[in-house]
Amino acid sequence: MRGWFGRRRPFLSVVVMVYRMRRQALNTLRSLATPYQRDIRREEYEVIVVENPSEEMLEGEDVTAFGPGFRYLRMAANDPSPAGAVNHAVNAARGEVVGLMVDGARLLTPGVLALARDLLRTNRQAVVSVPGYHLGHELQQCAVESGYDEETEKQLLDSISWPRDGYRLFDVSCLSGSCQAGYLLPISESNCVFLSRDRFSSMGGLDTRFRSPGGGLVNLDFYRKICEQEDSRTFILPGEGTFHQFHGGVTTSRGDENREELLRKMFEEYESIAGRSFAPPRHEIELYGSVPPSALRFLQHSVERALNKGAGT
Repeated sequence: MRGWFGRRRPFLSVVVMVYRMRRQALNTLRSLATPYQRDIRREEYEVIVVENPSEEMLEGEDVTAFGPGFRYLRMAANDPSPAGAVNHAVNAARGEVVGLMVDGARLLTPGVLALARDLLRTNRQAVVSVPGYHLGHELQQCAVESGYDEETEKQLLDSISWPRDGYRLFDVSCLSGSCQAGYLLPISESNCVFLSRDRFSSMGGLDTRFRSPGGGLVNLDFYRKICEQEDSRTFILPGEGTFHQFHGGVTTSRGDENREELLRKMFEEYESIAGRSFAPPRHEIELYGSVPPSALRFLQHSVERALNKGAGT
C-alpha cells in the first residue's frame, strides 16, 4: 500500500515531541535525516514532529525541508504535558514500529535507525533502547551554574565539526542522569525507544494523567511498563546515543533549590498515579551493535559499575 508521500508504507515511524526549542529541534531533525543516518533508505522510515503551542514555533516547511518522509503536526491546545501530543502523533503514524523521542532536543548517532529496524524486523517483542547523554562534560543542570548556555554548546558542536561525524558526539558528552551508573544496570528511561506499534497501543500509550510541566515522569513511567512486560526483550545499543542539547528545559536549567522542589512534586505525582514509589525497571538487557572507539570509555564505565554492583560495592 502506498504511503502519503508516494512510496510504500515506511517500516519505522519516529515521533519527535517539540516545545519551545526551534534551534535544537532543527538539529535533531538533521540527525534523523539521510545521509546522516546510515545504512537505511529514506523510504524505510518517516519522522513525525508534533509540537505544543509556544512563543517559539516551527513552521511546517522547516520540517518537510528534511525530506518527503518528514511531517509536522501542530497541536491546538497548550498542554503542559507531551503525553497527549505523542499519543496523537502515534495514531497518525504509518509504520509498523514506532520510535519515541519525548524530548525533541536530542541529537542521534548515525546508526540508530538501521539497528532499530534490524532488531524489530526479526523480533517484534523487542524494546530497543538508546542510552542518553548530555552535551558537555558535566550534567547540564550543573554546567548551567558555571555559565553553560546555547552559545557555549554551539561552540562545542563546532569544535567537532558536527554533523560531519556523528560519533564524535561521544567526545564532548557525559552520561545523562538516567544513565549515570552506565547502561548495563537498569536505566530509568530512554529518550529514544523503539517498539512495535501494536505493543504501544496495547499499553494505552503515554499516560495522560501526568500533568506536571514537561510531563513529569510520564516517559519514565512508560519505559518501565514496556520493559517489564513479561514477553519484552530489552536491547541496549551501546555504540549509539542521544545527546541532549541545552534549551532551558524543565529539569536542566534551574537552580538546585527550584529543581529539587520540582522533582519532589514530580515524584509525588508519580506515586499518586502509579500507587508506588518510582524505581527503574527490573529486567534483563541484551546488547546489540558495534561500539566505535569514541564510545569505549562509556562501555568501560558501564562494565565497571555493573561489576561493582555485582560485588556488592
